[in-house]
Amino acid sequence: MTISGQSSSALKDDQTPLSEQSSTQTEQDAGVADVTINRNLNEVLPIRNVFASAVAIIRKHALQTSISVMSLVVGVYLWHLATAYKVDLYINFQNVPPPLKVWSAFWTHMGQADFYIHMAVSMQRILTAYLTAAVLGIVIGVLMGRSRIARSVVYPYIEILRPIPAVAWIPLAILMWPTEEGSIVFITLLGALFPIILNTLHGVEQTPEVLVRAAKSLGASRLQIFRHVILPAALPSISAGLAIGMGVSWFSLLAGEIISGQYGIGYFTWDAYSLINFPDIVVGMLVIGCLGTLSTYAVRLAMKPFLAWQKRSR
Repeated sequence: MTISGQSSSALKDDQTPLSEQSSTQTEQDAGVADVTINRNLNEVLPIRNVFASAVAIIRKHALQTSISVMSLVVGVYLWHLATAYKVDLYINFQNVPPPLKVWSAFWTHMGQADFYIHMAVSMQRILTAYLTAAVLGIVIGVLMGRSRIARSVVYPYIEILRPIPAVAWIPLAILMWPTEEGSIVFITLLGALFPIILNTLHGVEQTPEVLVRAAKSLGASRLQIFRHVILPAALPSISAGLAIGMGVSWFSLLAGEIISGQYGIGYFTWDAYSLINFPDIVVGMLVIGCLGTLSTYAVRLAMKPFLAWQKRSR
């Protein structure tokens, strides 16, 4: 009896750990399964969030694009009605060419090599003048923003020269530059220069002085402060100035090409006016508007990588 009792109790003792081990193993397996599920969910949820965000952005841009396209369609239709019924309510549309005639003239010029030469020459002038104005404008704006002496010396010239229209510069530009090409580029450069200078100056002045002092206290040099503090803080204003300068440069280019030039969209438009070719006048105007819009968009697109930190900070 004693031996059997001892053996039965030993068997009970041996069986109890086995049940506990099996339950513990089951709990561990369940825990591992839960961790695996959570990991899978954590991997899937960000993908779903990114996909949902992408869909929302696409819908937003699609809605904005559709509204813009519909606005243009309505504008062209109103233009058609005004010319078809020869509206004369203070603004006279009797001699304005209808959209179909303008489109026909544009399609005809699309098959002519001279039309592409006019566009290429204008774009080359814009590129030369704008790049020069961008470099000079940013450098001058930064110097004026960081040096009171530089601002006191340069700012009076900017305030005097900035209001002068591009057309008023044409006679003096012809006298100053030995070639017509140089005078046209100079006039175009002036148009883009002043917006870039003033926006750069504004951006540098708006840099928080606390950040500059903090960088100095950490032992940063002037070059490091400019590179890591002042320039990033001023980039939004510089970007706006570059976009505005591009639009104004097209306006100035048109003035230069009208008076002195043999090629270019401005010359094409003025020549159409001299020949009383009204559809070609509108074609030239619309081409200038489209090229100006595309070039401004290209500037904003080029500046986007430098402004990515703005979205992260919001």
